[in-house]
Amino acid sequence: MSIIEQLLAIARNTLLESIRQPIVLIVCLASTLLVVLSNPLSGWTMQDDQRMFVDIGRSTVFLSTAVLASFIATSVIAREIENRTVLTVVSKPVARPVFVVGKFLGVSGAMLIAFTYLAIVFMLVEMHGTLQTARDPLHMPVIVFGVTALIAAFGVGTWINYFYGRSFAAWWLLSAIPLLGLAYVGALFFDAEWNAVELGKQFEPEIWKGLFVISLATLVLNSIAIAASTRLGQVLTLVIVIGVFVLGLLSDWMLGRTLTAAAAEAPETLGAQAWVWGLTTTRAALPNFQLFWLSDALTQKRAIPTEYIGFVVPYALAMVTALLALATALFQRREVG
Repeated sequence: MSIIEQLLAIARNTLLESIRQPIVLIVCLASTLLVVLSNPLSGWTMQDDQRMFVDIGRSTVFLSTAVLASFIATSVIAREIENRTVLTVVSKPVARPVFVVGKFLGVSGAMLIAFTYLAIVFMLVEMHGTLQTARDPLHMPVIVFGVTALIAAFGVGTWINYFYGRSFAAWWLLSAIPLLGLAYVGALFFDAEWNAVELGKQFEPEIWKGLFVISLATLVLNSIAIAASTRLGQVLTLVIVIGVFVLGLLSDWMLGRTLTAAAAEAPETLGAQAWVWGLTTTRAALPNFQLFWLSDALTQKRAIPTEYIGFVVPYALAMVTALLALATALFQRREVG
């Protein structure tokens, strides 16, 4: 087999293995409940409740992907090392870098599937809108189409699991995405009282752009989890991923402000310049998840420039490449026998 065939085979097996895990179903269902509950819980602000929901709902989706990345990555690498099933792969003419990159691609595929599901759920709830007063009507097309799609996906998963012995979690998720997508598209043509409306009236392209940028952050989270799981177990991998995730969100506030002050006030001494250099290096090495957040732009209903997305995409790819190189270096000398 060529390197490309080996890479695709590992990625495919990892993808199938990942979406079959019960933790994927549990996290998706829990996140669905949290996103739905975010709608009524956001109705207690003194100004714009919908802005609060957009923040809370996107935060739920973002944090869920961080947790899911840790669990899936640990299962596909650390558990294989503990069970020594990895020996069946690396003992063959499969290079360890190919193994790591293949695992990353498979986990990323599973993560993007879960993220797509959560994104559609979030957009359906966002279309429903937060009820500002008791007189505001429920958005019945969103409720009817969304609930019908989830029930139909549950039926598909149950049918395939019962009659064909396939994974319920995998088939429920894979069928829920197109069904919820159809529900979302169908709900775009109706208002809360089933009156026909134009397609663009309820469509939110800027929020979809924000979700696309968050999906890039999930790739960075996956690479962090893959790198950590080459040496650590599930608990420590989860701690590192969440820790880097939180530090990455706060990097501008912690390091950026300190670096600006240090660069402006530091005297021309070797120790002061080393301090500035250390802060600069740390800030560059730490993934800046604030770049993927875009909360201010969305809550203030500003357009997200295409140039900004053109900057974020290569930044995410550069971070993924660097983290996969680190994962390969850590795994290269890992004893798996």
